[in-house]
Amino acid sequence: MVSEAVIVPSGEAALHGDLVIPFGARGMVLFAHGSGSSRLSPRNRAVAAELQRAGIGTLLLDLLTEQEEHQDVVTGEHRFDIGLLARRLADAIDWLEQRPQTADLPVGLFGASTGAAAALVAAVERPRRVAAVVSRGGRPDLAGDALALVAAPVLLVVGGNDETVLDLNHQAAGKLSVAHKVHVVPGATHLFPEPGTLRQAAEAAADWFRDHLGEAPDGERSG
Repeated sequence: MVSEAVIVPSGEAALHGDLVIPFGARGMVLFAHGSGSSRLSPRNRAVAAELQRAGIGTLLLDLLTEQEEHQDVVTGEHRFDIGLLARRLADAIDWLEQRPQTADLPVGLFGASTGAAAALVAAVERPRRVAAVVSRGGRPDLAGDALALVAAPVLLVVGGNDETVLDLNHQAAGKLSVAHKVHVVPGATHLFPEPGTLRQAAEAAADWFRDHLGEAPDGERSG
C-alpha cells in the first residue's frame, strides 16, 4: 500500500492531501469535504478506511487553503462557493491522471455536505474521468442545473432522521437523468453520530464504488 502526503496544484492554490493506494487498486475515490471540515474529518477518514479495505484508493484533500479556511470561519464566503470547490476537484482529477500510479484508474467522487454539490459539478466537468459519485449527508440540490447533466451513477446516502436534507436529496434525485439511488440509513441524523450508522453509510459507499468503478459513464474505460 502506498500512503503519502501530497500537494495538488490548482491555479495559484496549493491544496494539501493524503493519498492512499492499496496494492492492486481498482480505482481512486477523491473526497470533497463539507463546510467547516477538512481532510482530517474523522467521518470521511472512516469512510476512506472502508474503501481502502475494499481495494479502492483514496485522496482526502483540503479544497481550501489555510488562509481561505481562516477567512471562511469569519465570513463563510468559500464554503458555499460550489464553482470554486468544483474547479479544484476537477484540477485534482487531472492531477490523478498525470501520476503514473493513478493515471489508468477510474475515478469516483465522494462528497459530504456542500462537497456533494461540488462533486456533482466536477463530474459534469470531467465526464470521461468520473465513473461514480456518492454523497453522504450532502446538499446535491446546490449543484443546480448541473444535476441534469451528470453522466456518472449517483448514490445519495442520507440519515433517516435528517428530515430536511432527506427531502432536499429526494428533490435533487428527481433531477438526475442517470442511474441513481437514495439510500436512507434508519435513525441517523446529519453527521451520522449514532452507533453503527456511519459504518452503514461507508459500506453503502464501498458497494456503490465496487459496482461502478470498473467502467466509465459511456461504458468504456476512462481516459
